[in-house]
Amino acid sequence: MNDQKTLAYINLYAVLGALENLCELAPEAGEILTNKKPISIGFEVKGGPSATLTFYQGKCRMEQGCRNCDVKLPFSSCEKFNGLIDGTVTPIPTKGFTHIGFLLKDFTKLTDLLNKYMRPSEEDMKDPDFYRINTELTLYVVGVAIAQVGNNDEIGKFSADHIPDGSIMIEIKNGPAVEIIAKNHRLLCLKKRPEKYRCSMVFDSYETANDLFNGKVNAIVCIGTGKVEMHGLNGMLDNVNRILDRVALYLG
Repeated sequence: MNDQKTLAYINLYAVLGALENLCELAPEAGEILTNKKPISIGFEVKGGPSATLTFYQGKCRMEQGCRNCDVKLPFSSCEKFNGLIDGTVTPIPTKGFTHIGFLLKDFTKLTDLLNKYMRPSEEDMKDPDFYRINTELTLYVVGVAIAQVGNNDEIGKFSADHIPDGSIMIEIKNGPAVEIIAKNHRLLCLKKRPEKYRCSMVFDSYETANDLFNGKVNAIVCIGTGKVEMHGLNGMLDNVNRILDRVALYLG
């Protein structure tokens, strides 16, 4: 059973947080963002996460908290915020009505584009550039979701409690990587390649990563055939993989 609070953390930091990467990877995203001045949208979830997305010059940046946002969207519960993501809840801003046009037009177009990349059609996935962007975005979403599940989900926290301090790298060979930092049994994901790490999980190709993310192939089989390489401290990787199994339940 999914926990609504954990799902809210995933939806804000992993899913909406992927807008940062969408703007870097997809040229269409920059074309949507035509605002001449920075505009920031703050999300504040009662009993859950809060963050601000700032849009400027075709780019997006996420920061925790929403004290200095132009538009503020409060949610009375984690369930209400999750309803925003699945399209069943329409938020009412308490601040920034002068920017309502940006919220209803540009921001909505951008989230629609993210949804197109994250829930693609078979036809879209035939395009090599689309396939690459989909795979990279999924890596970033999964990486951040691992941290959120390890910090908030009860089963995930049990696994995180058994991860010693240090960094874990998850990498697509000849592609991007994320760093999962464990400290005092709390996890943090940085969307970059770590300089140092205690263990790593390396996918041999975009195809292997994409198939694994979408449940088309078995991870153990891929390890056996060498399509996924595991290096370093096995105990860290074992527990990260247990958390990854929980991530699949939330993102599925």
